[in-house]
Amino acid sequence: MLSATADGIPAGDSWTYEPKWDGFRTLVFRDGDKVELISRGARPMTRYFPEVLPALRSLREDRVVLDGELIVAVDGHGLDFGALQQRIHPAESRVKMLSEKTPVWYVAFDLLAAGGEDLRKLPLGERRKRLEALLKGVKPPLFLTPYTRDAKTAKQWFQLFEGAGLDGLIAKSWDGQYVPGKRLWVKVKHHRTADCIVIGWRKSSDGSTLGALLLGLYDDKGTMHYVGHTSSFNAAARRELIAKLKPLETEMPEEVRNATPGRMPGGLSRWSRGKDTEWVAVKPQLVCEVTYDKLEAGERFRHATGFLRWRTDKRPKECTFEQIESVASFDVRGIFRSK
Repeated sequence: MLSATADGIPAGDSWTYEPKWDGFRTLVFRDGDKVELISRGARPMTRYFPEVLPALRSLREDRVVLDGELIVAVDGHGLDFGALQQRIHPAESRVKMLSEKTPVWYVAFDLLAAGGEDLRKLPLGERRKRLEALLKGVKPPLFLTPYTRDAKTAKQWFQLFEGAGLDGLIAKSWDGQYVPGKRLWVKVKHHRTADCIVIGWRKSSDGSTLGALLLGLYDDKGTMHYVGHTSSFNAAARRELIAKLKPLETEMPEEVRNATPGRMPGGLSRWSRGKDTEWVAVKPQLVCEVTYDKLEAGERFRHATGFLRWRTDKRPKECTFEQIESVASFDVRGIFRSK
Protein backbone atom coordinates (compact mmCIF):
# COMPACT_ATOMS: atom_id res chain seq x y z
CA MET A 1 0.00 0.00 0.00
CA LEU A 2 1.30 3.43 -0.94
CA SER A 3 0.80 7.07 -0.02
CA ALA A 4 0.04 10.29 -1.89
CA THR A 5 1.70 13.58 -1.02
CA ALA A 6 -0.31 16.37 0.62
CA ASP A 7 0.67 19.90 1.63
CA GLY A 8 -0.94 19.75 5.06
CA ILE A 9 -1.95 17.29 7.75
CA PRO A 10 -5.54 16.09 7.10
CA ALA A 11 -7.90 16.57 10.02
CA GLY A 12 -11.00 14.66 11.07
CA ASP A 13 -12.14 11.78 13.25
CA SER A 14 -11.45 9.20 10.53
CA TRP A 15 -7.68 9.73 10.51
CA THR A 16 -4.80 8.25 12.46
CA TYR A 17 -1.23 9.54 12.27
CA GLU A 18 2.17 7.83 12.38
CA PRO A 19 5.78 9.01 12.04
CA LYS A 20 7.18 8.73 8.52
CA TRP A 21 10.39 6.73 8.88
CA ASP A 22 13.37 7.44 6.61
CA GLY A 23 14.51 3.92 5.79
CA PHE A 24 13.85 0.95 3.53
CA ARG A 25 10.19 0.00 3.25
CA THR A 26 10.24 -3.74 3.90
CA LEU A 27 7.77 -6.61 4.06
CA VAL A 28 8.54 -9.47 6.45
CA PHE A 29 7.34 -12.98 5.58
CA ARG A 30 7.77 -15.49 8.36
CA ASP A 31 6.84 -19.15 8.08
CA GLY A 32 8.34 -20.99 11.05
CA ASP A 33 12.11 -20.57 10.99
CA LYS A 34 12.04 -19.27 7.43
CA VAL A 35 12.09 -15.45 7.30
CA GLU A 36 12.24 -13.38 4.12
CA LEU A 37 12.70 -9.61 3.88
CA ILE A 38 11.34 -8.10 0.66
CA SER A 39 11.77 -4.47 -0.46
CA ARG A 40 9.03 -2.24 -1.79
CA GLY A 41 10.37 -2.97 -5.28
CA ALA A 42 10.12 -6.74 -4.64
CA ARG A 43 13.89 -7.17 -4.21
CA PRO A 44 15.15 -9.81 -1.75
CA MET A 45 16.82 -8.11 1.23
CA THR A 46 17.24 -10.95 3.71
CA ARG A 47 20.98 -11.56 3.28
CA TYR A 48 21.85 -7.92 3.97
CA PHE A 49 20.24 -7.72 7.42
CA PRO A 50 20.96 -10.96 9.29
CA GLU A 51 20.84 -9.26 12.71
CA VAL A 52 17.03 -8.85 12.67
CA LEU A 53 16.21 -12.44 11.70
CA PRO A 54 16.49 -14.06 15.17
CA ALA A 55 14.10 -11.50 16.65
CA LEU A 56 11.57 -12.09 13.87
CA ARG A 57 11.81 -15.86 14.40
CA SER A 58 11.00 -15.33 18.09
CA LEU A 59 7.58 -13.75 17.45
CA ARG A 60 4.75 -15.61 19.20
CA GLU A 61 3.01 -16.22 15.85
CA ASP A 62 4.71 -18.75 13.52
CA ARG A 63 3.21 -17.44 10.28
CA VAL A 64 3.00 -13.68 9.78
CA VAL A 65 3.37 -10.97 7.16
CA LEU A 66 4.45 -7.57 8.48
CA ASP A 67 4.79 -4.21 6.77
CA GLY A 68 7.32 -1.77 8.16
CA GLU A 69 10.62 0.01 7.77
CA LEU A 70 14.27 -0.93 8.21
CA ILE A 71 16.21 1.97 9.73
CA VAL A 72 19.68 2.75 11.05
CA ALA A 73 19.83 4.91 14.16
CA VAL A 74 23.34 6.21 14.81
CA ASP A 75 24.18 5.41 18.43
CA GLY A 76 20.44 5.08 18.95
CA HIS A 77 19.86 8.78 18.28
CA GLY A 78 19.27 10.17 14.77
CA LEU A 79 18.47 8.21 11.61
CA ASP A 80 21.25 7.78 9.04
CA PHE A 81 19.96 6.81 5.60
CA GLY A 82 23.46 6.92 4.13
CA ALA A 83 24.64 4.27 6.58
CA LEU A 84 21.58 2.20 5.70
CA GLN A 85 22.43 2.37 2.01
CA GLN A 86 25.93 1.09 2.76
CA ARG A 87 24.37 -2.10 4.12
CA ILE A 88 23.59 -3.26 0.57
CA HIS A 89 26.88 -4.92 -0.28
CA PRO A 90 27.74 -8.06 -2.30
CA ALA A 91 30.57 -9.27 -0.02
CA GLU A 92 29.43 -11.60 2.75
CA SER A 93 32.29 -10.52 5.03
CA ARG A 94 31.30 -6.87 4.73
CA VAL A 95 27.63 -7.68 5.33
CA LYS A 96 28.63 -9.35 8.58
CA MET A 97 30.91 -6.48 9.61
CA LEU A 98 28.29 -3.82 8.90
CA SER A 99 25.58 -5.79 10.71
CA GLU A 100 27.69 -5.30 13.83
CA LYS A 101 28.91 -1.77 13.13
CA THR A 102 25.62 -0.22 11.92
CA PRO A 103 22.85 -2.64 12.94
CA VAL A 104 19.33 -1.97 11.71
CA TRP A 105 16.05 -1.77 13.57
CA TYR A 106 12.78 -3.00 12.12
CA VAL A 107 9.84 -0.71 12.85
CA ALA A 108 6.52 -2.47 12.16
CA PHE A 109 3.41 -0.48 11.32
CA ASP A 110 0.99 -3.03 9.85
CA LEU A 111 0.05 -6.70 10.09
CA LEU A 112 -1.13 -8.18 6.78
CA ALA A 113 -1.44 -11.86 7.69
CA ALA A 114 -1.25 -14.03 10.80
CA GLY A 115 -1.58 -17.77 11.24
CA GLY A 116 -2.49 -18.21 7.59
CA GLU A 117 -5.31 -15.61 7.82
CA ASP A 118 -5.26 -12.73 5.33
CA LEU A 119 -5.95 -9.56 7.35
CA ARG A 120 -5.83 -6.98 4.56
CA LYS A 121 -9.60 -6.55 4.32
CA LEU A 122 -9.89 -5.75 8.02
CA PRO A 123 -10.01 -2.08 9.03
CA LEU A 124 -6.71 -0.58 10.10
CA GLY A 125 -7.93 -0.24 13.69
CA GLU A 126 -8.42 -4.00 13.93
CA ARG A 127 -5.11 -4.76 12.24
CA ARG A 128 -3.39 -2.40 14.66
CA LYS A 129 -4.96 -4.20 17.63
CA ARG A 130 -3.68 -7.53 16.30
CA LEU A 131 -0.25 -6.03 15.63
CA GLU A 132 0.04 -4.69 19.18
CA ALA A 133 -0.82 -8.10 20.59
CA LEU A 134 1.78 -9.76 18.35
CA LEU A 135 4.56 -7.32 19.29
CA LYS A 136 3.75 -6.94 22.98
CA GLY A 137 6.98 -7.05 24.95
CA VAL A 138 9.33 -7.14 21.93
CA LYS A 139 12.78 -5.67 22.34
CA PRO A 140 15.29 -4.11 19.93
CA PRO A 141 15.85 -4.56 17.08
CA LEU A 142 12.05 -4.88 16.73
CA PHE A 143 9.82 -1.88 17.37
CA LEU A 144 6.14 -0.99 17.04
CA THR A 145 5.59 2.42 15.50
CA PRO A 146 3.53 4.81 17.65
CA TYR A 147 0.33 6.41 16.41
CA THR A 148 -2.07 9.13 17.50
CA ARG A 149 -5.67 9.91 16.59
CA ASP A 150 -5.20 13.54 17.61
CA ALA A 151 -4.30 16.02 14.84
CA LYS A 152 -2.81 18.49 17.32
CA THR A 153 -0.41 15.85 18.63
CA ALA A 154 0.42 14.87 15.04
CA LYS A 155 1.44 18.47 14.28
CA GLN A 156 3.73 18.44 17.31
CA TRP A 157 5.27 15.18 16.12
CA PHE A 158 5.77 16.66 12.65
CA GLN A 159 8.02 19.38 14.06
CA LEU A 160 9.65 17.46 16.89
CA PHE A 161 10.58 14.21 15.16
CA GLU A 162 12.37 15.94 12.30
CA GLY A 163 15.23 16.43 14.75
CA ALA A 164 15.68 12.64 14.77
CA GLY A 165 15.92 12.53 10.97
CA LEU A 166 12.33 11.54 10.16
CA ASP A 167 10.65 12.58 6.92
CA GLY A 168 7.32 13.80 8.29
CA LEU A 169 4.00 12.08 8.94
CA ILE A 170 1.76 9.42 7.40
CA ALA A 171 -2.00 9.82 7.78
CA LYS A 172 -4.18 6.72 7.38
CA SER A 173 -7.88 5.97 7.51
CA TRP A 174 -8.61 4.22 10.80
CA ASP A 175 -11.35 2.21 9.09
CA GLY A 176 -9.42 1.61 5.87
CA GLN A 177 -8.45 -1.73 4.37
CA TYR A 178 -4.92 -2.51 3.18
CA VAL A 179 -5.07 -2.14 -0.60
CA PRO A 180 -1.77 -3.06 -2.34
CA GLY A 181 -0.57 -0.59 -4.96
CA LYS A 182 -3.14 2.08 -4.09
CA ARG A 183 -2.15 5.52 -2.75
CA LEU A 184 -4.83 5.74 -0.08
CA TRP A 185 -2.50 6.86 2.70
CA VAL A 186 -1.37 10.49 2.89
CA LYS A 187 2.23 11.59 3.46
CA VAL A 188 3.10 15.06 4.68
CA LYS A 189 6.78 15.94 4.32
CA HIS A 190 8.97 18.89 5.24
CA HIS A 191 9.63 21.22 2.31
CA ARG A 192 12.02 24.14 2.20
CA THR A 193 13.77 26.13 -0.52
CA ALA A 194 17.44 26.68 -1.34
CA ASP A 195 19.36 28.58 -4.00
CA CYS A 196 21.82 26.26 -5.77
CA ILE A 197 24.42 26.54 -8.54
CA VAL A 198 23.84 24.47 -11.67
CA ILE A 199 27.10 22.52 -12.09
CA GLY A 200 26.02 20.24 -14.90
CA TRP A 201 23.26 18.22 -16.45
CA ARG A 202 22.62 14.53 -16.65
CA LYS A 203 21.35 12.91 -19.81
CA SER A 204 18.15 10.90 -19.85
CA SER A 205 18.39 7.12 -19.56
CA ASP A 206 18.25 6.72 -23.34
CA GLY A 207 20.70 9.58 -23.90
CA SER A 208 18.29 11.49 -26.13
CA THR A 209 17.67 14.56 -23.98
CA LEU A 210 18.26 16.23 -20.63
CA GLY A 211 17.34 14.11 -17.63
CA ALA A 212 18.18 16.42 -14.72
CA LEU A 213 20.08 19.51 -13.65
CA LEU A 214 22.91 18.80 -11.20
CA LEU A 215 23.21 21.14 -8.24
CA GLY A 216 26.07 22.45 -6.12
CA LEU A 217 26.63 24.49 -2.96
CA TYR A 218 29.76 26.17 -1.58
CA ASP A 219 31.09 25.41 1.87
CA ASP A 220 32.57 28.03 4.20
CA LYS A 221 36.01 27.53 2.61
CA GLY A 222 34.74 28.32 -0.89
CA THR A 223 34.80 24.72 -2.13
CA MET A 224 31.83 23.64 -4.20
CA HIS A 225 30.10 20.33 -3.47
CA TYR A 226 27.63 18.32 -5.51
CA VAL A 227 24.41 18.15 -3.48
CA GLY A 228 21.75 16.61 -5.71
CA HIS A 229 19.59 17.18 -8.74
CA THR A 230 16.30 18.54 -10.00
CA SER A 231 14.37 17.00 -12.87
CA SER A 232 10.82 18.40 -12.94
CA PHE A 233 10.79 19.62 -16.56
CA ASN A 234 8.52 18.96 -19.53
CA ALA A 235 9.82 18.16 -23.01
CA ALA A 236 9.81 21.80 -24.20
CA ALA A 237 11.65 22.98 -21.09
CA ARG A 238 14.29 20.26 -21.53
CA ARG A 239 15.05 21.48 -25.07
CA GLU A 240 15.34 25.06 -23.85
CA LEU A 241 17.65 24.00 -21.02
CA ILE A 242 20.02 22.15 -23.35
CA ALA A 243 20.28 25.28 -25.50
CA LYS A 244 20.84 27.42 -22.39
CA LEU A 245 23.55 25.13 -21.01
CA LYS A 246 25.41 24.35 -24.24
CA PRO A 247 27.57 27.54 -24.22
CA LEU A 248 28.56 26.82 -20.59
CA GLU A 249 29.85 23.29 -21.06
CA THR A 250 33.30 22.75 -19.53
CA GLU A 251 35.62 20.20 -17.95
CA MET A 252 34.51 18.43 -14.78
CA PRO A 253 35.36 20.59 -11.70
CA GLU A 254 38.27 19.17 -9.69
CA GLU A 255 36.29 19.00 -6.43
CA VAL A 256 33.62 16.93 -8.16
CA ARG A 257 36.14 14.76 -10.01
CA ASN A 258 37.73 13.87 -6.67
CA ALA A 259 34.42 13.12 -4.99
CA THR A 260 33.78 9.86 -3.14
CA PRO A 261 32.86 7.04 -5.59
CA GLY A 262 29.10 6.63 -5.81
CA ARG A 263 28.52 10.29 -4.84
CA MET A 264 29.46 11.84 -8.18
CA PRO A 265 26.65 13.15 -10.41
CA GLY A 266 25.31 10.29 -12.45
CA GLY A 267 27.90 7.93 -11.00
CA LEU A 268 27.51 4.34 -9.95
CA SER A 269 25.67 3.59 -6.73
CA ARG A 270 24.57 0.46 -4.90
CA TRP A 271 21.15 0.81 -6.51
CA SER A 272 22.21 1.54 -10.10
CA ARG A 273 22.84 -2.14 -10.88
CA GLY A 274 25.99 -1.29 -12.82
CA LYS A 275 24.37 1.36 -15.00
CA ASP A 276 26.30 4.63 -15.28
CA THR A 277 24.43 7.74 -16.42
CA GLU A 278 26.31 10.17 -18.66
CA TRP A 279 26.49 13.77 -17.53
CA VAL A 280 27.94 17.06 -18.76
CA ALA A 281 29.69 19.63 -16.55
CA VAL A 282 28.95 23.34 -17.02
CA LYS A 283 30.57 26.50 -15.70
CA PRO A 284 29.05 27.40 -12.31
CA GLN A 285 27.30 30.58 -13.45
CA LEU A 286 23.59 29.80 -13.21
CA VAL A 287 21.62 29.88 -9.97
CA CYS A 288 18.21 28.33 -9.44
CA GLU A 289 15.83 28.07 -6.49
CA VAL A 290 14.61 24.57 -5.63
CA THR A 291 12.38 22.98 -3.01
CA TYR A 292 13.81 20.19 -0.87
CA ASP A 293 12.75 18.11 2.10
CA LYS A 294 16.05 17.42 3.89
CA LEU A 295 19.80 17.50 3.50
CA GLU A 296 21.13 14.04 4.28
CA ALA A 297 24.12 13.95 6.64
CA GLY A 298 24.55 17.67 5.98
CA GLU A 299 25.93 17.06 2.49
CA ARG A 300 23.32 15.98 -0.06
CA PHE A 301 19.59 16.38 -0.68
CA ARG A 302 17.83 13.19 0.35
CA HIS A 303 15.44 13.18 -2.64
CA ALA A 304 15.17 14.93 -5.99
CA THR A 305 14.46 18.63 -5.54
CA GLY A 306 11.69 20.60 -7.26
CA PHE A 307 12.70 23.40 -9.63
CA LEU A 308 11.02 26.72 -8.78
CA ARG A 309 12.72 29.51 -10.75
CA TRP A 310 15.98 30.99 -11.98
CA ARG A 311 17.69 33.45 -9.61
CA THR A 312 19.36 35.93 -11.97
CA ASP A 313 19.62 38.31 -9.02
CA LYS A 314 21.89 35.99 -7.04
CA ARG A 315 25.62 35.38 -7.46
CA PRO A 316 26.80 31.73 -7.42
CA LYS A 317 29.19 32.42 -4.50
CA GLU A 318 26.14 33.31 -2.39
CA CYS A 319 24.83 29.74 -2.69
CA THR A 320 26.26 28.18 0.45
CA PHE A 321 25.35 25.56 3.02
CA GLU A 322 24.60 28.37 5.47
CA GLN A 323 21.13 28.80 3.97
CA ILE A 324 20.16 25.24 4.91
CA GLU A 325 17.84 25.38 7.91
CA SER A 326 18.91 23.37 10.94
CA VAL A 327 16.53 21.73 13.41
CA ALA A 328 16.86 20.83 17.07
CA SER A 329 18.09 17.26 17.55
CA PHE A 330 15.74 14.66 19.01
CA ASP A 331 16.59 11.18 20.28
CA VAL A 332 14.85 8.66 18.01
CA ARG A 333 14.31 6.35 20.99
CA GLY A 334 12.01 8.97 22.46
CA ILE A 335 9.62 8.47 19.56
CA PHE A 336 8.69 5.02 20.83
CA ARG A 337 7.76 6.54 24.19
CA SER A 338 5.52 9.16 22.59
CA LYS A 339 1.81 9.00 23.25
